[in-house]
Amino acid sequence: MTKIVLIRHAHSVANHKGILAGRAPGVLLSAKGEEEAHNLAQRLGASAISHIRISPMERCAQTLDPWIACQKRRPSIEIDEDLSEVDYGAWEGKKLALLSKNKLWKIVQNTPSQMYFPEGEGLAAMQARAMHALSRALALKGTGARILVSHGDVIKSIVASTLGMHLDHFQKIVIDPASVTILDFNGNDARILLLNDSRAVVDEIINSGSHWKTLLGGGAGLIKGKNK
Repeated sequence: MTKIVLIRHAHSVANHKGILAGRAPGVLLSAKGEEEAHNLAQRLGASAISHIRISPMERCAQTLDPWIACQKRRPSIEIDEDLSEVDYGAWEGKKLALLSKNKLWKIVQNTPSQMYFPEGEGLAAMQARAMHALSRALALKGTGARILVSHGDVIKSIVASTLGMHLDHFQKIVIDPASVTILDFNGNDARILLLNDSRAVVDEIINSGSHWKTLLGGGAGLIKGKNK
């Protein structure tokens, strides 16, 4: 049984300007994002993490740096290209308000599995690579949870696939900056323990025992840091 902790990068300068950053270099955290990153370090607290995989975009490493700096023993850290932001192609760097008037916008919102960004990639291809990254994280040896730091659409696609949702419904999922989503895997099956949380201290959830008891009536909850 393995826990996967999905973290979206904190608020960026592109978020502040309402721009679709995509894979443009040099997109760093805003002042708000830097505060979110430090709050995230406190929220992760004493989480037992064995491996970290991060998108190559600078804002993702910046988001986790405050927590990593507090660790006496640093987990294994690897940059994973499959966790990178969507290649938005010709849409990269443009205002979201302007893009929302593009005739392709309805496809992005209503049938995203059919969307191929001009000069970029398709959302279905993005989901496929995101799931490859997840599979690699699950295959890693060792105890402890694994952190994946990525981007909103990438994390939404992972959650949708984990829930058995068609990609065309992934816009029903919201993933905010610096949010934490936790998946608990038992083989190829998974349960969602936390979704899009931007406030809670999460180390108890990450460090707790198995959640794979029969869940008649829901879950038993956490008692003194353990699942009983």
